[in-house]
Amino acid sequence: MSDSRAGPVSVEPSRSPGDAGVLLRRATAGDIDALYAISLATGDRGGDAARLYRDPRMLGHIYAAPYLTLAPEDCLVAEDGDGVAGYIVGTRDSRDFEARLERDWWPALRRRYPPPEGEPQQWDADQRRCYMIHRPRCAPEEVVRGYPGHVHINLLPRLQGRRIGPALLNLWLSDAQARGCRAVHIATSATNPRALRFWTARGFVEVLQTSDHGSSGTIWCGRSFANRG
Repeated sequence: MSDSRAGPVSVEPSRSPGDAGVLLRRATAGDIDALYAISLATGDRGGDAARLYRDPRMLGHIYAAPYLTLAPEDCLVAEDGDGVAGYIVGTRDSRDFEARLERDWWPALRRRYPPPEGEPQQWDADQRRCYMIHRPRCAPEEVVRGYPGHVHINLLPRLQGRRIGPALLNLWLSDAQARGCRAVHIATSATNPRALRFWTARGFVEVLQTSDHGSSGTIWCGRSFANRG
């Protein structure tokens, strides 16, 4: 396993090969609000989830902010003239990161957000995410065994379709591979075929499908760096 606390390979700010008007760079602490906003704006199968959540930061608490807080060396952003409009975050060692979340991230959120009550079938989106804070979903061992790292990538609509996503992914993969990671996985909703097409078109293969509490299921895909192109 790679050490997720190892120092980052230098990622110099660069213009995206897909669009010279977009800067790809290492994320900084000052990007945290942008990551929260992008998480919400893309949180409904790639579309805007603002109408679904009473707390606009709920998604970011789970899928974006902990990475920038605990592993900033593994976070990149895409920035245009209007600001940060996309990111890729992840870790080279999922099990180590899960342990760090349990120690350094979830406790404060659990004090802030009580566990949901009542019948799970009646929970709203905020309550389902509260459940995830108190009972985090760990990646299946069948997936992590072959693909120990993982990534999340999200782009606002203004960057979509401009080859920014592939450019961010390639930069992240090159950086992670240089620091000893051998393979990564992603998780996508079984009801989001667009996302699945994005990943399979970039060398990720389906590994497992699981049924999740309160959802239609998750498709887990993995990619070895031996096949990176």
